[in-house]
Amino acid sequence: MAYEKIVTVYNSGDKAKEALRVLQASGFHPDEISLLDRTSIGNAPTHEAGFWRRIFGSNVWDHESEVYSRTLKEGGAVLSVRVPREEVARAMTVLDVHDPVDVHEKAKSYGIAVPAAAKALVVPPVEAKAAAAAATVAAGIKPGAKDEVVRLAEEQINIGKRLFETGTARIRRYVVEKPVEEEVTLHEEHAEIARRAISDPSYVQDVDWEDRTIEVTETAERPVVSKTARVAEEVVIRKSGSDRVETVHDTVRRQQVDVERTDKDSQKKT
Repeated sequence: MAYEKIVTVYNSGDKAKEALRVLQASGFHPDEISLLDRTSIGNAPTHEAGFWRRIFGSNVWDHESEVYSRTLKEGGAVLSVRVPREEVARAMTVLDVHDPVDVHEKAKSYGIAVPAAAKALVVPPVEAKAAAAAATVAAGIKPGAKDEVVRLAEEQINIGKRLFETGTARIRRYVVEKPVEEEVTLHEEHAEIARRAISDPSYVQDVDWEDRTIEVTETAERPVVSKTARVAEEVVIRKSGSDRVETVHDTVRRQQVDVERTDKDSQKKT
């Protein structure tokens, strides 16, 4: 996208500030607008053409830089705005409403020579008021000292977007318990005592009269519970976006002019 920088000079700092306010209200971005006056410039070398060329570009003429410098010393201001090329006409219309200075005429009033090459150039956006006058001449109307000018304002709607919070999704992880049961087979071993009669007389010879103790270990299985953990599933959290088209309804104001002509002869009494 091609951009143009419009530089406008005002004899009054208040006019420049009002033009800046209207530019912002018309939708021009504040970062693209710059207002220079005695307060913002300070001790900068405004009398040097190189100072203004560093700000506005190398195409600043010497007589223009001199006008900028003197205007600031006299309490005026220099307002610049960087706009897309197709927005130049709209921006110049806003700037022209606040009575900008004709830089060439201002230079002549200071006794500064204006190069012929500068005069021959097509009127640049630097001189918004002169551009408006040129447009009037092109329309077939010759402006003069006795002309009365009625300016008609028109609002334009600019739709922006702002991000709002519409809600919160909270994902909470917590632990729950549930009863489980499972059957298990348990084995037990016990000592059993059984007595039986012996009728064989030969065992009489094997009689052992010593005391004797025999121990038999009894066993029984008991359930032992152990737990292992594993990841059963995972929950993926992401945001998904969607676009929708909304029609914004509003009204804009526009000034119009009605011309009413009165025939004096019709007002004469009969």
